[in-house]
Amino acid sequence: MTKRIIPCLDIQGGRVVKGAKFKDLVDVSDPVQLARSYNQQGADELVMYDISASSEGRGIALQLVREIAAEVTIPFIVGGGIRSLQDIQSVLEAGADKVSITSAAVQNPSLIEEGAKEFGSSCIIAAIDAKEVGAGRWNVFIHGGRIDTGRDVLEWARELEGLGAGELVLNSIDTDGVREGYNIPLNESVAAAVKIPVIASGGAGTMEHFYDVLMAGANGALAASVFHFGVIGIRELKEYLEGRGVPVRRV
Repeated sequence: MTKRIIPCLDIQGGRVVKGAKFKDLVDVSDPVQLARSYNQQGADELVMYDISASSEGRGIALQLVREIAAEVTIPFIVGGGIRSLQDIQSVLEAGADKVSITSAAVQNPSLIEEGAKEFGSSCIIAAIDAKEVGAGRWNVFIHGGRIDTGRDVLEWARELEGLGAGELVLNSIDTDGVREGYNIPLNESVAAAVKIPVIASGGAGTMEHFYDVLMAGANGALAASVFHFGVIGIRELKEYLEGRGVPVRRV
């Protein structure tokens, strides 16, 4: 299976922001301009997360979804503030190809099941924000990493697969934005626990970090700051991965 390279736009107040371990957010850029650039650079997919929608109890910024969707030809994933089948439908009608559901999946697991039945599993991505709570143990956190649900990540991943989620986005809070590498033990454990694709998120700093996590079982690697700040170019990254035997879509 071809491995995917996926830039991520974390949105707050209509702007792309980035922090570390879900804290200390700084302004980065205009989301529409970044989306256009990543589409041109050869990204395989693009993710937009409205990161404060759930914690603020509001819906996702649909107008921004429309504007970004108009600029990209690659699959476009949207998450944040999706709490109902109507929300899913609205986001898809605004131009998204897939939705990513995090907090609402924990609070209402039937949303994943009903969403998969109504729109197809390929449209439904379940996202997990994971934080280590002990040696080789990770819990599921919600509302932007603010609340520990007490749920085991591996058990939750299996349950999401059973409910019909087509893919998992696995974000390590411990490594998010630190640029010291993806959480390999976490990604290996989840990839071994489920049969659906796993997209690794949190920790990319070098091209080798992408190689490591893709070899650890991830089907895709999501990153933000290294792309936003020009540390790594998508075209160069794909050439590097291909040179090391990783199957990627050529730019």
